[in-house]
Amino acid sequence: MRCLVTGATGYLGGRLVPRLLAEGHEVRCLVRSPEKLRDVPWAADVEIVRGDVLGDLDEAMRDIEVVHYLVHSLHDKDFADADRKAAENTARAAERAGVRRIVYLGGLHPEGTELSPHLASRKEVGDVFLRSPVQAVVLQAAVIIGSGSASFEMLRYLTERLPVMVTPRWVHNRIQPIAVRDVLRYLVDATTLENQNRTFDIGGPDVLTYLQMMLRYAEVAGLPRRRVLPVPVLTPGLSSHWVNVVTPVPKSIARPLIESLVHEVVCRENDIETLLPGENIGYDKAVELALDKVRDADVETRWSGASLPGAPSEPLPSDPDWSGGSVYVDERERRTTASPERLWEVVEGIGGERGWYSFPLAWAVRGWMDRLAGGVGLRRGRRDPHRLNVGEALDWWRVEEIERGSLLRLRAEMKVPGKAWLELRVAANEGHGSTYRQRAVFVPKGLAGHLYWAAVYPFHGIVFGGMVRNIANEAELHNNFRKS
Repeated sequence: MRCLVTGATGYLGGRLVPRLLAEGHEVRCLVRSPEKLRDVPWAADVEIVRGDVLGDLDEAMRDIEVVHYLVHSLHDKDFADADRKAAENTARAAERAGVRRIVYLGGLHPEGTELSPHLASRKEVGDVFLRSPVQAVVLQAAVIIGSGSASFEMLRYLTERLPVMVTPRWVHNRIQPIAVRDVLRYLVDATTLENQNRTFDIGGPDVLTYLQMMLRYAEVAGLPRRRVLPVPVLTPGLSSHWVNVVTPVPKSIARPLIESLVHEVVCRENDIETLLPGENIGYDKAVELALDKVRDADVETRWSGASLPGAPSEPLPSDPDWSGGSVYVDERERRTTASPERLWEVVEGIGGERGWYSFPLAWAVRGWMDRLAGGVGLRRGRRDPHRLNVGEALDWWRVEEIERGSLLRLRAEMKVPGKAWLELRVAANEGHGSTYRQRAVFVPKGLAGHLYWAAVYPFHGIVFGGMVRNIANEAELHNNFRKS
């Protein structure tokens, strides 16, 4: 089959593409920023088209038989309106192109109940596709358990960091979680599912409350038994603030996830098992497999792969005067005795568990301030401890460009009154050693931006100066250790 995958840079889309290829399907990916797919291992095996589900899709749909629709506007202020328009636009383009079917993953939800805005929007998108002349297979899942998923990260951090938990009423609602590998199997198999235009509930074999999921997670992870203190007045809004503080998942993502958990989400039918037979793995096994991936640093995709709303998306301008206003720059460099290869290892391994090589308290405080302001903070970490790819999240940064061995450019996604970049470069010295160059660029927005730079400038000598010095020292330390 010739397949179009929308959302190929996202958590599920990035995993679905290689599995479709493994089954012999031809794949085209529709992405707003094709450079985000530059470093993925399957990039050379797919056709990549720049575009957006709200724009002109005729070229993207040309000769396509099956569309896998895996996008939604979770963060946008008017996400429901944007999702509806995007679905209608996709359905019309699919009809014009003669597409045979649309495969969509929505959210499992109860009937006859007022749904949260997030779940209601997911249901509406499915209804748009089902009303379309193009056949639609609408899969509906509850909590997806897999390494790197926002649902799993929220569950993991809540359970691991809180031996005594204050729990809201919704943790007693029943949920039918499903392993990410089973979701992907259904998405792949639905590609060839003929003569179906309907929804299918999909879930794993276990029906649990969220509280039971946390307690069983603790057992699988080898943690002491967790103590629970119920607090019935903890609303989804307050819960999202609590999740924002305790886990890497920011409030903008945590709230719609929690609002979905307010409902009991259990499969009402299992018809999919007759049409696409296969044995789904249980909850405990799904947690075990996800933890193994996390411990082995073998996480294929992460929830943080998608850019957040309000974060700057423009690349670092080559001409600092592009804005017609002030641009603040902090440039530093240091010659080292380390080889360029060793210095690059330190640069590419920055962030996450290794930190930022300067004044950890300052970075931690700035991260907490960002979290309190609704930003991502420092807890997103990194997907792989050694290697970075374009488009990946790295703490509160996004990898904008990487030239392996010489350049790492990061774009800030923290809450700041302006736009900020951090550029790290490695160059070989003539004869021996290497030079580390570091450039921080800030484009202020209004008076607040100028005041912000003035406020943080006195700390640059400590933070950025220490960073240059410590990165060089770290490279030299290991370089000398290897020689000895």
